[in-house]
Amino acid sequence: MDGVHRAGVPGVYAEVRDAGRTWRGASGVADVRTGRPVTPDMRQRVGSITKTFTAAAVMQQVEQGRIQLDAPIGGYLPQLVPGERGKKITVRMLLNNTSGLPDYIRYAFPSLQDMSPKSLDDNRFRQFRPAELIKMGVDAPPAGEPGATPGVYSNTNYLLLGQLLEQVTGITAEKYITRNVIERAGLRHTGFPAGPRIEGPHSRMYESLWGLNDPPRDYSVYNMSWTGTGAALVSTMEDLNRFYGKLLDGKIVNQASLAQMQRTVPVVALDGSMIEYGLGLHKVAVRDCGTFWGHDGTVWGAGTMSLTRADGERQMSVALNLQRWNKPDSSGKPQHHPIDAALKSLYRQAMCGDANAQAENAS
Repeated sequence: MDGVHRAGVPGVYAEVRDAGRTWRGASGVADVRTGRPVTPDMRQRVGSITKTFTAAAVMQQVEQGRIQLDAPIGGYLPQLVPGERGKKITVRMLLNNTSGLPDYIRYAFPSLQDMSPKSLDDNRFRQFRPAELIKMGVDAPPAGEPGATPGVYSNTNYLLLGQLLEQVTGITAEKYITRNVIERAGLRHTGFPAGPRIEGPHSRMYESLWGLNDPPRDYSVYNMSWTGTGAALVSTMEDLNRFYGKLLDGKIVNQASLAQMQRTVPVVALDGSMIEYGLGLHKVAVRDCGTFWGHDGTVWGAGTMSLTRADGERQMSVALNLQRWNKPDSSGKPQHHPIDAALKSLYRQAMCGDANAQAENAS
């Protein structure tokens, strides 16, 4: 972790569990101006890790017969996904990112297409409605055919799943997830933010935006309505390890639902890499170390990775307070940064107890 801090991340903190033993640590600062240190118990905006919580909530409703995995989303939400697409796209396709619906982020933050951070500042206190964001994704050119693989990772899918939960439960998705996933798992420091500020001890969140923000800008105060049931949760590394431990042990959804969640397809991630994606779960195979399940997440200024080995014995949750540090070269391709290698070593050490072994697959 010190290596990650030395390589350029202001602050990094983590919890690793191994066969009943727990290690917590932190390196660096939560505030570059005051030098306030990061601590392992800090709360973090965990980004797309939220998707696992949303997927688990949907699977609970599948178990109760209120949602069918292979039913068309148009049957539930015809006003949001109308016409032929609504008939072709199933709930399962939303969960595993094979719906063909593109991500709405580039339309909600239009300045990103001009390589400018202006939209990030414009949207800091903006209140988006889920239907408004979903429409951006539905109206955009399709990312693929419904059900085709590889799928294309898209936040539009998970906002739709939030609306689906609301439709079938009669309460907001955030309320349902809080009562039936967060509280069921016994998480004490996890929740959807009530406003733009994070309650409790937390770090500032520094966004470099591929070098466009120099120095990186603090986005720790931010209205998270731009991402809702896709990526808005705040949590701690302890809570994340507890959550994935309970989920993979069949304590949040039943074993049949968990088996469905672990059926993966190839999906193109937002950074262009190919990942193995189930229903709200990533599968990560690490050479000479095992198969891990979990998710990563990024929002403006914060990055988190949480992975649990298939046998449940080894867990890792790591938080960073800097994002998009790779500056592009003349062709626009992100350049390698020392942080990349330092993070690989950290992930390898945290998952496998061996920082010197090959870590390509652990990044």
